[in-house]
Amino acid sequence: MLFESSRMFLRKMTSEDIEVYHRWRNDIEVMKSTAPFLDIYHIEETEEFVNQVILGSQSSKSYIIVEKESNKPIGITSLTNIDYKNRSAEFIIDIGDKTSWGKGYGAESMKLLLDYSFLEMNLHRVFLRVFSFNNRAIKLYEKMGFQHEGRSRESIFREGKWHDIIHMSILQNEYIQRN
Repeated sequence: MLFESSRMFLRKMTSEDIEVYHRWRNDIEVMKSTAPFLDIYHIEETEEFVNQVILGSQSSKSYIIVEKESNKPIGITSLTNIDYKNRSAEFIIDIGDKTSWGKGYGAESMKLLLDYSFLEMNLHRVFLRVFSFNNRAIKLYEKMGFQHEGRSRESIFREGKWHDIIHMSILQNEYIQRN
């Protein structure tokens, strides 16, 4: 499945993406605002994670975000914990290429995956979790129509302080009305 906008496209993640994903996964600056566990991984650990968790799961779909002009992978976005019975899934996004930060690729890829989630998969609800210090992401999610549902207080420890994890979601009818 291929989704595209004027500047970028999403393509299904494959084992050929392990090396670039490994670079992003080991970049603390990239992962500190999205990954619950910060660690340095060996390539074998990343290979195992990608093959078993990302590619081997029946309840997730992962896509590499590719900038069209350069054909360069710049991030990953996924639907995980897909519950087909209750028509819900968790949304995840990481822009791994730091030179692509702040250029709107997150919003574009999010729109593409939400279109797919609600208009093709017919999901009822898409939810996400975001660290309370990630203000840019929170503003983006609010702009896209996600609503705050609650928070897990002091659940993540970063840079010597405790932070909340904010839970947000958007329903299919809310998304369709906005677009």
